[in-house]
Amino acid sequence: MPVYNFSTFDDPSATSFVGTQAFGINGSGQIVGAYANGSGNHGFLLSGGLYGTLDDPSATLGTQAFGINGSGQIVGVYADGSGNHGFLYNPNGGTYTTLDDPLATNGTFAITNGTFATGINASGQVVGSYNDAGGTAHGFISGGGTYTTFNDPDAAGGDTLPDGINNLGQIAGTFNNFPVQELGFIKIGNSYPFIVYPLLPNPIDQNPWAHWRSPMDMMRQGWSTSLFHAAQQWSTRSS
Repeated sequence: MPVYNFSTFDDPSATSFVGTQAFGINGSGQIVGAYANGSGNHGFLLSGGLYGTLDDPSATLGTQAFGINGSGQIVGVYADGSGNHGFLYNPNGGTYTTLDDPLATNGTFAITNGTFATGINASGQVVGSYNDAGGTAHGFISGGGTYTTFNDPDAAGGDTLPDGINNLGQIAGTFNNFPVQELGFIKIGNSYPFIVYPLLPNPIDQNPWAHWRSPMDMMRQGWSTSLFHAAQQWSTRSS
């Protein structure tokens, strides 16, 4: 049986009860995530034992970092008065580039609208999701300034929420066939050969809607994921 070692870490700038949340790690062990304090939500990079804060200069309502590749490029989301926007941070020069899917709906600020960038691979391909005018989330992959939408075929009008992409271009995330349940997917090329299920909340979770939510989706809704524990089972799709 394999042995796993767990290390607890807390950004020293975190003061809110939300604490420190880690969302992504690369092959060099650099970790990105978010922490909260009296001034709001901030992204962080933990590298070599040192914490660096990531605040998109366009953010007025917080920044969160979700993914990092081997070159140290970081993707995440920042919020302003118009909604949520994805960003790409380049460590060479410390520049932030806004990533807004042209099909995304912002308008009046809501916690679930706009564009979320959640993963990036060595080629600089970015995956994430955007919300349309009806509030449904769609997956996207971006590269070279173009955005391509994709939806899990079993989403049945529900959300498709990519979480990450590897260097082969394979994408993993979650979808829901609302109102049934939320399931995981793996996208390889244009096919979705695997499904991951179920996502089960720990009984101590206090949110009655948690049984339909993955940790990433719960974060999008503004819920803490610290009490959420998922049990996963892999299956090959019959279709």
